[in-house]
Amino acid sequence: MTASSRSFLQTSPALSFFCANADFYLHSTLARSIRIVHTMTDRYKSNIKMSAPITKALIYGGKTGWIGGKVAIMLKEQGAEVVLAEARCENRADVAKELDEVKPSHVFMAAGITGRPNIDWCEDHKPDTIRTNVIGTLNLADLTNERNIHCTVYATGCIFKYDDAHALGSGIGFTEEDTPNFDESFYSQTKGYMEPMLKCYPNCMILRVRMPISDDLIHRNFITKIVKYERVVNIPNSMTVLYEMLPASLAMAKKGLTGVYNFCNPGVISHNQCLDLYKKYIDPTYTYKNFTIEEQSKVLKAGRSNNELDSTKLMRDMPEDIKINDILTAVELCMQRMQKNLTEEFGPLPDSLPKEFRKN
Repeated sequence: MTASSRSFLQTSPALSFFCANADFYLHSTLARSIRIVHTMTDRYKSNIKMSAPITKALIYGGKTGWIGGKVAIMLKEQGAEVVLAEARCENRADVAKELDEVKPSHVFMAAGITGRPNIDWCEDHKPDTIRTNVIGTLNLADLTNERNIHCTVYATGCIFKYDDAHALGSGIGFTEEDTPNFDESFYSQTKGYMEPMLKCYPNCMILRVRMPISDDLIHRNFITKIVKYERVVNIPNSMTVLYEMLPASLAMAKKGLTGVYNFCNPGVISHNQCLDLYKKYIDPTYTYKNFTIEEQSKVLKAGRSNNELDSTKLMRDMPEDIKINDILTAVELCMQRMQKNLTEEFGPLPDSLPKEFRKN
């Protein structure tokens, strides 16, 4: 790397964190991407029209990823040709070759590291987290931009926390223009620093997903996670019900929308409200206990983001044929679908539930 490149990386506020925490982050692959973003090329200044049918989709994170797998199924049902990416997104040359061979009309980036069993894993695996969540995502954004391909990035809204200007219970949510203010986990730090760079790519639609909820018991489902906890905090949050929001993301991609979107159902819902709906529809015998954020912090390696995201821009730009319910309605409908799905899979509830979901 040249002295001028290193100087830029070290003086850029958005990148100083990575310089301090991961030397390999200065690898020439990422440096090239950053130079492109920093210089603001003519491609960035142009207003590229990206609206087009999804005829051939290339999905990163589609083979083993939760959201990517769901997106693949939906696109196939809509008649699109779907290719599940083979290349690892951090390997720039492999991704470039794959894009040129597949020639997709649209790319969907659903690959990422959130850690197992949760984001605490990222605290002890920082290089791995950066490699996929930062280098890989920027590689894909840059390479698709070079080829004028629309790229949907399933990102995160866990980059904010309630503050004086967006107080808990105020109904004032963070907008797409607000600067991330939550850096109490390494996972969120990487996402918070990356988003301003992704914004520079005119072909990318960046979707801030939060606490995704599905109508099954898969381990990635927010409801599944908190049902297994001994104690939960009780804080209203913006959340994403995938049954409604993933089809919306495909419609937004067809429309050619780009830029950042708070990708959550309107409004907020608390942990207790989610669990009460679980009790109502899935297991009436289920019980839970609350604890405070201070008590929670004693058992976690990293902090957790709690926030409300403003849905005004999302609802304004949403294609007319897409219906998005408020989060309370969406979660209740989700629990009704879950009840039906689990009964068909396991038998009468709650006695037929897998053992790990039975506390009593």
